Amino acid sequence: MVGSRAGTIIVRVADASRRHAIAVSASMLVLAAAAGTIAARRVSINTDTSSLISPKLPWRRAAAEMDRAFPQNRDLVVAVIDAATPDQATDAAQRLESDLAADSADFSDVRDPQGSAFFRRNGLLFLDKGQVQSFADSMIAAQPMLGVLSADPSARGLLDALGLFSEGVVRGQIPASELDRPFKAVTAAVNAAAEGRHEPLSWESLISNRKPMGRELRRIILARASLDYTDVEPGRRAIAKLHALAERDQLTPERGVTVRVTGGVALNDDQFSALSEGAGAVAAAAGLLLVLWLALAVRSARAVAAILLTLGAGLAFCACFAVTAVGAFNPISVAFAPLFIGVAIDFGIQFTVRFAAEKLGTEDSPAGAVRRAAAGIGAPLVVAGLATAAAFFSLYPTDYRGVSDLGLIAGAGMLIALILNLTLLPALLASLGAPGFAEAAGLRAAAPLDGWLLRRRRTVLAASCVLAALSLFAIRGLRFDFDPINLENPRAESTRTLFDLMKDPDTSPYTLDDLASSAGEAAALAAKLNQLPEVNHAIWLGSFVPGDQQEKLDILSDAKSILEPAWLAAKPLPPPTPAQVLAAATKCADAVSRVGGAAASQLAAALRRAVAGGPAAAVALEDNLASGAEERLAEVRGVLGAEPVTLGSIPADVRKDWVSADGRYKVEISPKGDPRDQAVLSRFMAAVGRIAPGATGMPLQIRESGRTVVAAFQTATIIALFTVTVLLALVLRSVFGVAAVLAPIVLAGLLTLGTSVVAGIPINFANIIMLPLLLGVGVAFDIYFVLRWKSAEPGLLSSPTARGVVFSALTTGTAFGSLIISKSPGIADMGKLLSLGLLYCLICTLFLLPSFLGTRASKGEGDA
Repeated sequence: MVGSRAGTIIVRVADASRRHAIAVSASMLVLAAAAGTIAARRVSINTDTSSLISPKLPWRRAAAEMDRAFPQNRDLVVAVIDAATPDQATDAAQRLESDLAADSADFSDVRDPQGSAFFRRNGLLFLDKGQVQSFADSMIAAQPMLGVLSADPSARGLLDALGLFSEGVVRGQIPASELDRPFKAVTAAVNAAAEGRHEPLSWESLISNRKPMGRELRRIILARASLDYTDVEPGRRAIAKLHALAERDQLTPERGVTVRVTGGVALNDDQFSALSEGAGAVAAAAGLLLVLWLALAVRSARAVAAILLTLGAGLAFCACFAVTAVGAFNPISVAFAPLFIGVAIDFGIQFTVRFAAEKLGTEDSPAGAVRRAAAGIGAPLVVAGLATAAAFFSLYPTDYRGVSDLGLIAGAGMLIALILNLTLLPALLASLGAPGFAEAAGLRAAAPLDGWLLRRRRTVLAASCVLAALSLFAIRGLRFDFDPINLENPRAESTRTLFDLMKDPDTSPYTLDDLASSAGEAAALAAKLNQLPEVNHAIWLGSFVPGDQQEKLDILSDAKSILEPAWLAAKPLPPPTPAQVLAAATKCADAVSRVGGAAASQLAAALRRAVAGGPAAAVALEDNLASGAEERLAEVRGVLGAEPVTLGSIPADVRKDWVSADGRYKVEISPKGDPRDQAVLSRFMAAVGRIAPGATGMPLQIRESGRTVVAAFQTATIIALFTVTVLLALVLRSVFGVAAVLAPIVLAGLLTLGTSVVAGIPINFANIIMLPLLLGVGVAFDIYFVLRWKSAEPGLLSSPTARGVVFSALTTGTAFGSLIISKSPGIADMGKLLSLGLLYCLICTLFLLPSFLGTRASKGEGDA
């Protein structure tokens, strides 16, 4: 076993702690309190998820280089504005962009890619010739209205223009059908005003037959947020400020505008919010359930107190080690606490149950009980503690910084727990006077099962082999979900908004970027990429130089020459009073009613209903009919004055997003097909990689981070298996003994992975941690039984060891199971697989292991 000398040392340490129980308990608890104070004062969290993976990896260096070239794209908060009309979308974007830019404390590099003056002026040049001609014809047809509105951009001016058009219909100068569309548009706005609702007129529908495209109803504002990485939600302040500004500007659904926030910052914040939401209640419930299991396991409030005090002291020492050795916690290493509690409590249960069993009949003196407990369970605890620590330490030498830190902290925590359970716990049990109880002797009801498993061991072993084979068959369908978006809370605003953006190739963030040293190289690269069937489009700065410009400019110039005289001749009128608005509405209603037809009748009725509302309705009419009128007129004048675009004439505010400070040109490449389909992304990246091997971006980072994580856990699992096997070999000095410990763990792992395939639970960034973790837990369970078997102690399942294992599984399962109800899908999946794996570990330990050991015990090797 561990060796008689080591066993003697374990007994002497435990007994010395018992003999000096008061001094040991007091000093260690005081030290624990000091350690907890140090940890509390120095604790901090670095929620920068980009720090979770080693920056030395090639793909991380490529991403860092792109960030250096375009630093404005880091730490982005993305505000997505959806509106009922293009006019509302434009106005909302301009107001929000201006407000964010003014808040330099929370935001920098604020920009509206669509709202640049360059695109507002030259946007028509990117349409085909027919669309440009259609726009020009619509403007020319609306010349009288535009002339009136140039002088009077108010509700009065619009109503006067409609009256003028109505008289033209009555005189036979204008076909009545041409007014149906503007009449219907104005009717909707007037009815809303009469009802006190804000529903501004769409000027697009007023003067154009074209139905607005979806992208015209949506605007996207990009802003680099100031983040506080010491906060669990680093972007909390910036995002709250953005929502407050939108509320202040009345950019609300009640007024036809919705502002939602997404982007990496918001996604991370919502993920942390999901982790913390309800965490207090869940932790309290899990804590109460854990205490219940402890009470049932040890049947004594004093024993429960001893275990909890030891656990608390261990947690304090572990936290102190963490803040000293590692520094700031990361979003993964902060999970050390529930892992420590879930695993370390096993040591306390095992020792206390054995102590209670040994104390039967020696109620007056705990000395013999402590010594016998240490002699019986001390060696297994040491081996289990070392094996569990080795499983956690195996995570340390990997490129996945998140679990590397977790492995170091948890590994050290297991050693701390081991030491405390052989020193502080015996002292507390003695000083508190924890009693023995009859049930501590073992699970008596399981005694028949011991014999049955020995008699049916061949059947059990055969069934285990069949289950292993079936699991191996099922594991062929095991897949790793590389997409971290699937770990986000699907109900969170940031996630739902991101999914909306991903439906449009022009707004999907799943793109790749490459850098070219010159404009010519960028043009050639984009041309090659655009020929790939896997690429939807590849654009660079030169993509903003429209084709067939001269023909389109001629069309716009002709329209301008026709419209401009009316604008120049217009003499501005002062803003109307409510009485003047109502008078104009009455006059317009009379003129419209003479036109005839359903649309005209509806408009006349709506206007008269609004007039009946008095001055309040006049204010609402001004709000609904004239909102943004001056801006729309200015936009029309601007687009009709478009000028030739060259690569050199593209302004600096556009260039900075496509040309780095050192003169390199960015080429952005979008995939064709569903960007969330891993097969689509794989083909896309492979095709692009052949032409642009240096490209980087979210799809590549998702794939490579997944590969890094998988490789990290493969390395960790191999190291853990090797270390644990060597440790077991040194302790057991028997190939069969090592196999007996590992066989149930291997079967439990296969069953867990096989079940995950059947249940449709993929392996992902979060739940992959269950592999080395279950190795540590499984080794602890199995080593107790194997060492008891080697000591020739009778009855495995009816022993105190089995009782300890069962209740350890219940307490650990409570810690793991509490994760299942997390709002975070990733953490919930982790809880499911950990709980499932723990269940399989327990079953394999209780049924397979006795059968496995029984085949050798029958030959007399149980006395070895």
